[in-house]
Amino acid sequence: MKKKFALIVVINLIGIIIGCGASTVEAAIEKDRLQTIIERGVINVASGYDVPFFYMDSKTNQISGIDANIITEIVKRLGIKKTEVKKVPFEILLEKLNTDDSIDIAASGIYIIPEREKLVVFTQPLYKETEAVIVPKFSEINFMSDLKNAVVGVEKGTAFEELAKKWKENNLIKDIMFFENSSELLNVINNGKVDAGISDSVVVNYLLLKNKNLLLRTLKGYTTEIPGTVGIAVRKDDKSLLNALNKTISDMKADGTLYTILVDNGLDKSNIIENR
Repeated sequence: MKKKFALIVVINLIGIIIGCGASTVEAAIEKDRLQTIIERGVINVASGYDVPFFYMDSKTNQISGIDANIITEIVKRLGIKKTEVKKVPFEILLEKLNTDDSIDIAASGIYIIPEREKLVVFTQPLYKETEAVIVPKFSEINFMSDLKNAVVGVEKGTAFEELAKKWKENNLIKDIMFFENSSELLNVINNGKVDAGISDSVVVNYLLLKNKNLLLRTLKGYTTEIPGTVGIAVRKDDKSLLNALNKTISDMKADGTLYTILVDNGLDKSNIIENR
């Protein structure tokens, strides 16, 4: 009986050793996300497809915009052959990144703020910007105090949504309307459907420069409240991917490539962030 018990113990121990060995082997050969991306030659990006950050250029049928051009250069330097883009509403970009394993990173003019850093990790900042208040060109709204009876529009899921809510709570504006993207927001202000809007200064300056049919202006003398920096969102566990992105961004800052991309997209020295 003792011999039989001893044999059972030995067999169980062998099973445990074999099982542990298999787990160890599996862990050893498991690839991280960066390795997977490089081997398949494709990086999958979730984007809100919002001009001028990330959009499809109808003339070239290629992705374009500030963030898109930066990622294109990063991808080239990392030896990745192709960028695939999945269009995702801005307000669920980070949620989609965390739940859809087919997505590698997210980018679309995403402000780096504490609430978002609870969900993902960001690369070092790519550039900085702030908000702008937009009104129709011939509006009687000239100062912040003129907004107290105004309906103000904002893009869903942006940092400007919280700013507008704060203004409403403090009776600085009458009400808020929400829109899917900044292009839609500027169009409804232009058409008189809302009195004013809050959006990225980069977006506003770009669209007003490119679209002369928009009879809009920014509120002069306005003191900005939420200056911020923009980065690329990465899952918290994808550390090697994050390190590779950060190293490449640092190189692009050092050799002037990042500055050139920003200038080509209508930004200037005020948007530049030096290497950390």
